Amino acid sequence: MDVINIFLTNSLGETLDDFVHDGRRFTFDRLGGEGPQRLVEGPMWAFVDWVMDDLAGLEMCRRLRADPRTLEAHVTVVLEEDDAEDRRRALKAGADDYMVGPLDRTAVLDRVLALQSRNADKHATRKVELGDLVIDMAALQARWDGEPINLRPNEFRLLRFLAENPNRVLSREDLINGLGKREPPIDERTVDVWVGRLRRALKAAGAGNPLRTVRSMGYVFDLG
Repeated sequence: MDVINIFLTNSLGETLDDFVHDGRRFTFDRLGGEGPQRLVEGPMWAFVDWVMDDLAGLEMCRRLRADPRTLEAHVTVVLEEDDAEDRRRALKAGADDYMVGPLDRTAVLDRVLALQSRNADKHATRKVELGDLVIDMAALQARWDGEPINLRPNEFRLLRFLAENPNRVLSREDLINGLGKREPPIDERTVDVWVGRLRRALKAAGAGNPLRTVRSMGYVFDLG
């Protein structure tokens, strides 16, 4: 089933349940200044409040447009009132459109359902390019310096999540949550199996061992 990812910068993103419509699952999460904390597989919508707890909504828009993970997201700024100058500033900061809050579930879904068909293919054609590593979302293929990396679907997703968070120590729990493996619960040591398979595939493709173990903490994908 195709997934539509809906992120909101307020607490509404933590309270809404998944919604299935026309063969697609719409999922909800809260979005902070650090960006998504899990893989975003499929189209993404971000509803950004004009005023956030930790930074301005305009700055959040700029961050979304600067982050390769969210570059193609459809960004809607949620204004406190319909002000022409605020609308202009939101669009200049990178928003696709705007609406006046407060939001509720119906307003969010109405906006996404009205627009999702024209944005559905953006994410699928995206590539992650990091040094010698290229991950092609459309082909579900990863290559190292042009050499295919032979990966199972789970290790492909793990590589993508690591590549989207390079040079950052990720705990086993971070990796489980990042891959959306929270339900049913997974033994954290299962992550070691995933990592072992990924390491072997990378080595076979000539990548060496960029995936480093940090004792008692987790793993880090080293890319200079």
